[in-house]
Amino acid sequence: MKTIIFGLGNFGISLALKLTETGNEVIGIDLKMEKVNLVKDKIAHTICMDATNELAYDSIPLKDANLAVVAIGENEGAAIITTAILKKLTKAKIISRSLSPIHDTVLKAMGIEHIVHPEQEAAEKLTSKINLKNVIDSFNIDKNYSISEIQISEEMSGKTLQELSFRQNYNLNVVTIIRDCKKTNLLGNKMQKKEVIGIPNNNTKLQKNDILIVFGNNSDISTFGAHLAG
Repeated sequence: MKTIIFGLGNFGISLALKLTETGNEVIGIDLKMEKVNLVKDKIAHTICMDATNELAYDSIPLKDANLAVVAIGENEGAAIITTAILKKLTKAKIISRSLSPIHDTVLKAMGIEHIVHPEQEAAEKLTSKINLKNVIDSFNIDKNYSISEIQISEEMSGKTLQELSFRQNYNLNVVTIIRDCKKTNLLGNKMQKKEVIGIPNNNTKLQKNDILIVFGNNSDISTFGAHLAG
């Protein structure tokens, strides 16, 4: 996917690097050359330009982009103007960062459907980690239910989900399992990496260091995490 990111602050740079790592072609744009220089050798292409100047857009391959992300985080006015220009010039999907409730209102009035709040979302994610004991990571479905990653205890290793009566004892559904697997690379060197094993059943036997991906009520996830922590 070809993505153009406007704004190379902490959020913009992190997003650009992650998208690049996962096989996307990323163009990063910022008004400040020092920010452009930080990632110029790490992503497909970088451009120093004023994103609030509509005439400057002639120099970027906007028509080839699948996605445009407005990640500007220092200037609310510039973020809104940039989004408005993109709305006018491209049919690509637009994701815009919001800096305030008023910013939210303006973006919605412009017809922007995909609005992100990086700081708020990071705080909510950290809160979930703190509240859901022994949880590695968690994704909230709503205020009551989550999908969470939980490291099993040594006592659970070698037992099947049926032997553990997992659903009955913990009131959680195991969606899948992330497991350490040994692989041999092209040079013949053995390496260990984590892989998803697919959809488990009652006869699936847990192994040491397995990470369970579970779905359920937050209170049940917290109780299970507390049980593992002893």
